[in-house]
Amino acid sequence: MSLGSDPLDALEIPDGTTVEERALVTDGDVVVGGQSTVEFGVRGRNVVAGERVQFGGDIEAEGDCRLDVWCDVAGNVLVGQDAYLGERVHIGGRLMVSGDLDIGDDVDIEEGFEASGWIVIRNPVPTLVFYFIVLSQLLRLGENETADELAESLSGDGDVDPLVIPRGSTVSDDAWQASTPAVVGDNCRLHGNIRAESITVGEDDNIFGSLRARGDISVGSGTRVHGDVTTRDGTVTIASGARVLGDVSCAELELHEDAAVDGTMRAKGDMRIVRADVSRDAE
Repeated sequence: MSLGSDPLDALEIPDGTTVEERALVTDGDVVVGGQSTVEFGVRGRNVVAGERVQFGGDIEAEGDCRLDVWCDVAGNVLVGQDAYLGERVHIGGRLMVSGDLDIGDDVDIEEGFEASGWIVIRNPVPTLVFYFIVLSQLLRLGENETADELAESLSGDGDVDPLVIPRGSTVSDDAWQASTPAVVGDNCRLHGNIRAESITVGEDDNIFGSLRARGDISVGSGTRVHGDVTTRDGTVTIASGARVLGDVSCAELELHEDAAVDGTMRAKGDMRIVRADVSRDAE
């Protein structure tokens, strides 16, 4: 997990993330900031959500699942290890926990629950809030190394990046919308328009939607964008082998000669073509 002034300062979609049959699937952890809406179900290693997060489908966690107060899950919650539910969490389906269950007051599980380990009824500490209070204090004190170690221990295996959805974001078939920068890894397959402060898309991705940002937008090699690429004030960079199946509108455009744009290209300022031989000389 990348640490800056705020551990949830970007929409981060790790390598290999896909949307499959109304479920958002990733190999690593899923971390969702408070008051966000995820209209998909989610499948990942550990699933951690802040207060008042809404999920539109099932949650499947190979490890732990931690849902803070007032979270709402439309479907089932299946947990491979331990589950922690804050007060007034609502689950529209069934809760199945292979480990221990720590549960708060007024939790509503419509189709019942089953836990193989201990069941403790109380109000657990809001997990996501507690984690990031500790991280924020360490960063404020300049203990960056300690903060990095804590973040790595919380996210499990350090070789798999978590999927991070910042506070107040919306993720759906229609749009991935965040007020922060957005970073998409390699080999992802996503449905929906991406709306963010700035957007960096990795290599060999398939984005079934448009990209729109206030700042810069970068489209990596081999990536295909099934929509427009638009920025108000930033630069659009389209790498070798990338293809945009729509229009491009920006302040400045940097287009590799091996990239393709099916629609109209508009730039208020400079429009530069990057040649393959120049790229090799630069390396």
